[in-house]
Amino acid sequence: MKKLSFLLLGVVSTLFNIKAQNKNIITSRNYPQGYFRNPLNIAMDASGTFAELRSTHFHGGDDYRTQQKIGLPLHAAAEGFVSRVRVQIGGGGNAVYIDHPNGYTTAYLHMDSFNVQLTQIVRAEQYKQQRFDVDITLSPDQVKLTKGQFIGNAGNTGGSGGPHLHFEIRDTKTQHPLNPQLFGLRFADKFNPTINSVMIYELNDKLFNEFTPRKTLAVKSIGAGRYSLTQATPIPVSGKFGLGINTIDRHRAGGFQNGVYSIELFVDGQVISSVVFEELDFNTTRAIHSYIDYPHWKRTKAKVQKSFKDPGNPLEIFKTLTNNGVIELTENKVYNVKYVVKDVAGNCSELDFKVANNSIAAKAAVPLKGKMLEYNTNHTFSTESIKLEIPNGVLYENLDFVYEEATQLPTAYSALHKVHNTLTPLFSSYSLSIKPTNLPPHLESKALIASTDGGAEGGKFEKGWVIVNTRNFGNFYVAVDTIAPTITPRNLVNGKNVATQSKIDFTISDNFSGIQSFNGYIDDKWVLMEYDSKNRHLWHRFDPSLSKGEHMFKLIVKDWKDNERVYEARFTK
Repeated sequence: MKKLSFLLLGVVSTLFNIKAQNKNIITSRNYPQGYFRNPLNIAMDASGTFAELRSTHFHGGDDYRTQQKIGLPLHAAAEGFVSRVRVQIGGGGNAVYIDHPNGYTTAYLHMDSFNVQLTQIVRAEQYKQQRFDVDITLSPDQVKLTKGQFIGNAGNTGGSGGPHLHFEIRDTKTQHPLNPQLFGLRFADKFNPTINSVMIYELNDKLFNEFTPRKTLAVKSIGAGRYSLTQATPIPVSGKFGLGINTIDRHRAGGFQNGVYSIELFVDGQVISSVVFEELDFNTTRAIHSYIDYPHWKRTKAKVQKSFKDPGNPLEIFKTLTNNGVIELTENKVYNVKYVVKDVAGNCSELDFKVANNSIAAKAAVPLKGKMLEYNTNHTFSTESIKLEIPNGVLYENLDFVYEEATQLPTAYSALHKVHNTLTPLFSSYSLSIKPTNLPPHLESKALIASTDGGAEGGKFEKGWVIVNTRNFGNFYVAVDTIAPTITPRNLVNGKNVATQSKIDFTISDNFSGIQSFNGYIDDKWVLMEYDSKNRHLWHRFDPSLSKGEHMFKLIVKDWKDNERVYEARFTK
């Protein structure tokens, strides 16, 4: 047996049942082929793919282009029943979820409208709850569907940036999304993934953060699916180091930048790390901030996918991992390094380069600048004017925590509190409390915590403190919000005859804490107002049963500090 001349400590492999499907891509189960149909009647064309790297999460499905049109008919991908229907402000917008007898669930997001039966169910629930956004669980016998049955129309609702269908296939028991293309719903793709660059990190210090020494290694294409470094000589390394890769996939020349399916890293033929985007977990998808080089992304917007894993990273996409992906070479010689990147179609790109090890005395650890916070422990930090309670599970990595109190801003009701920095990602929320200064009693209910980087964080006044749960570090202070939202009618004025209109439209916005609620009334009876938050568009569709004659319309919009704006107008129908 060949002796490997580097440390193989802590080898973790979860590939218990690897099957070579689809040109030798890695999978952990067999997937039914031909069971699900294309939910659209047009050829499948992707604008986004499964596990694509988004700013706050991995993309949980495939995005089907709809020819830049709203209203294309959508069909059930297989027989089953509607288990859930949802109307969401932002996010997936109008969505339908179908459970199938084979143990999978399909999801259809950003729909413009539902079919008649689902529309009736949704409208009844909206009027029952007197709110626009609803999330409804249905019993198996309420809405049964055959394969190909019409369920509604594709659209651009929720957080969508343009007309398309976001389509998911989930494991019904776990609700984990799976890569839809593994089920045979393939996009035409004969292009190999693109490798843009590699990053090398010195990991001799116990902490990984924005101060970790890192260097970008430029690459060049040397043939179809073949890459090398632009530097011809071996890369010098010593001690512990890690690698990361900037890579994307395209389905055609000049097409959208999509996600890859797998990334494997080898040193002298030994696998160091293998990442496979076969399955995701919505509960951990925010940990994309741990998976990528977050400080580098914040500074440059370039997403480098690390081939080593932070100790507090809960993602299960690492299918094989040696020593958490940290490489420690033991002989002073040249080693061969290889990256293998594949898309779900099996198209493959490889990058080969060499590193030259020079074992020298380990560098001294960088002195702490603040207080050490272990990632797997509960922590409390407090002064006379600020308190932090950070539970176990918030941090991905041990943290050299730095805090500073700065001069109060002119409009603030507290000092400016510099809570570490914005280059450190957090997985979940911690409690942040700030003691206000010179806050009049009549403004206590209007107080919140704000950030110099991102505006209002929210919060409320309790027992002399303003308290909020946040997933951010940054520069915080106490502010107040006393300004009500604005309401701008688009097609209604007092006394207007709206006989030729099918709806009335408004633009609503808030300057600080954000829109909390909106409620419309005709003749003092609650009516449904529909809302597109990305366009600040609010509207009411007239019910055909509305009687002719004069009516009074009232709209009440409230922000998160309960500032309220009222608009009233009489109209004739």
